Amino acid sequence: MQYYSLNNNAPKVSFSEAVIKGLAPDRGLYFPENITPLPSSFFENIEHLDNKEIAYQAIQQFVGNEIPEPELRDILADVLSFDFPVVEVENNIGTLELFHGPTMAFKDVGARFMARCLGYFNRNNESQVTVLVATSGDTGGAVANGFLGVKGVNVVILYPSGKVSDIQEKQLTTLGQNITALEVDGVFDDCQEMVKTAFLDASITNHKQLTSANSINVARWLPQLFYFLFAYKQVKHKKKDIVFSVPSGNFGNICAGIVAHKLGLPVKQFVASTNVNDTVVRYLETSEYEPKPSKATISNAMDVGNPSNFIRIQQLFNHNFSELKNNFSAYSFNDDQTREAMKMIHNETGYVADPHGAVGYLGLKEHEITNDQYGIFLETAHPVKFLNIVEETLDTTVEIPNQIQKVMGKEKHSIMVNSYEKLKEFLLR
Repeated sequence: MQYYSLNNNAPKVSFSEAVIKGLAPDRGLYFPENITPLPSSFFENIEHLDNKEIAYQAIQQFVGNEIPEPELRDILADVLSFDFPVVEVENNIGTLELFHGPTMAFKDVGARFMARCLGYFNRNNESQVTVLVATSGDTGGAVANGFLGVKGVNVVILYPSGKVSDIQEKQLTTLGQNITALEVDGVFDDCQEMVKTAFLDASITNHKQLTSANSINVARWLPQLFYFLFAYKQVKHKKKDIVFSVPSGNFGNICAGIVAHKLGLPVKQFVASTNVNDTVVRYLETSEYEPKPSKATISNAMDVGNPSNFIRIQQLFNHNFSELKNNFSAYSFNDDQTREAMKMIHNETGYVADPHGAVGYLGLKEHEITNDQYGIFLETAHPVKFLNIVEETLDTTVEIPNQIQKVMGKEKHSIMVNSYEKLKEFLLR
């Protein structure tokens, strides 16, 4: 499998090169040259396959022969060591819980898969790779945990000061070892722009091998397609058309879902549910893509004003605006609507949704699920990750899981960074 830059001004590369480089030299995102649908028998028999076999058959074409089958299966067995249940919330609506991993967020799978791929590619290399990543909340913790102790890899995480939850901050600032957290005076978009700028700064890249663990990296992005296959396996027996509603910030998760659709997964509609950072919602209304600075919300992992992965979604629909609108919807909701949805879900069903899941639920309601459809909204993080908001909104107590208790008492270690020059100075020291 070859990967090309969506800016179309860089050489094609292999999977391993795309993983190690992260971003193409022309600043474009890497994209697979081909997506070959899986045989119809795969979907006909999916309920008889375990998750690791589903994942192997789905990802193998993207990895090619660069990781031998036994090693790739071992990687997947390690990565997929927890559950991905669809929990029925109300008639014709369920939630796909993606928070049963070590950092209790959906990014655990992509971060762990990328870490193990990079570890494999770097196994005989004595040189160091620096993983540079921006986070609006959950990416940082998942990447920190996934790469902790990986030989030959140093991780540098940029996060916006005061704009992630206390637990999220603990998860990315308390691990030590090969993990360093840089606290940026700004918003997520500032962190992301600094990361992208560093990749193209020859004064850095001539001295350090940089790669990204944001969803711009193919090894972080593509494994998220597993979620949609796992969900289909669980609800196929309902014999209904499936509508997925995905809480969307940088749009990597929903983009991976569309890749699963291109592989042959039967999906009626994809709904991108956003908070007030509504760049894509406005695009679908006007056909004009006009990003704006991000605004802080209670669903902070979606506080992204210029989502990197939307260009991949456009590519998946061949830059055909009509085709995109036929298969893809987007809706925006504010904090008040999010809180009301959290209350309604809890009062009527007893289910505790985090703010991001609540936005996903609202997307299904806005889309209006019919009787011949089954709506699935993705619950992308455990409610404990947003403890204060959830407990205050629902007037309830959330039990602290073991994964979170382990970091609560640890001391935060971060380095303040207020400019790109400071980041550069840190990387070159």
